[in-house]
Amino acid sequence: MSWRTDYHIHTSFSDGKAAPEDYIAAALAAGISEIGFSEHLSLFKEDQPWCMDPDNVGNYIEYIQNLRRNTNKILIRTGLEIDFIPGKEKEIGLFLDNFKLDYRIGSVHYLGEKTVDLGPEFYLGKNIDSLYESYFELVIGAVSSGLYDIIGHCDLIRIYGYKPSFDPEPLYRKLAGTMNKYDVAFELNTNGRNRPLGDFYPDRRFLHIFREEKVPVCVNSDAHFPARVGQYFDEAYELLRSAGFTEMATFSSRKTKMMPL
Repeated sequence: MSWRTDYHIHTSFSDGKAAPEDYIAAALAAGISEIGFSEHLSLFKEDQPWCMDPDNVGNYIEYIQNLRRNTNKILIRTGLEIDFIPGKEKEIGLFLDNFKLDYRIGSVHYLGEKTVDLGPEFYLGKNIDSLYESYFELVIGAVSSGLYDIIGHCDLIRIYGYKPSFDPEPLYRKLAGTMNKYDVAFELNTNGRNRPLGDFYPDRRFLHIFREEKVPVCVNSDAHFPARVGQYFDEAYELLRSAGFTEMATFSSRKTKMMPL
């Protein structure tokens, strides 16, 4: 079996349903070679129950480091999933520079003051075309900020199945081109299969664009409980191969190493 990683996993440190150590057996059973934890962190957005308290980041990192030292059956990586907040790039960077991480996942959940993924009511009465354009511009901003190594669920705006009236291919091409320029990876996020969308992020129709732009990729489950670690990975890897990918990105101390797919 090929070397497989799952870097996008949430535990009880944020909105996951189990302690970090409870994911190890599930990862081994799924054939995962490296498991990475990446708790939600949303600076400047208070009282978010799905996010870790910023004051607890040090404790979280120490906990994962101890788990790594005491586990010899699987490689364990330490990451965070950090919300991109436009205009706060400097403050986010200064905060993150205090911590040693293997990778940083940058995600866009907020479009204005509300998140795009906590209910379909967000979309009611809004111009879907404008939402798509605004969302992609924010993701492109996250890429070009230099803060992140991986972009999480880069088209989360698809979560409830709302579609623009136009062909979104140019949005994906602009995003992929920016990822290439700033050497930022994207994830094929399998958790979209569990959401109303019923498919992976990003849209499989446009995976070839990321390959054409030579954007590094990794497959992540975005698991919030152990049973979803490595979920749908066979399908995801086959999908990447069919799109022309031959390598996957692995991360350690914020350095990228490519491995055969």
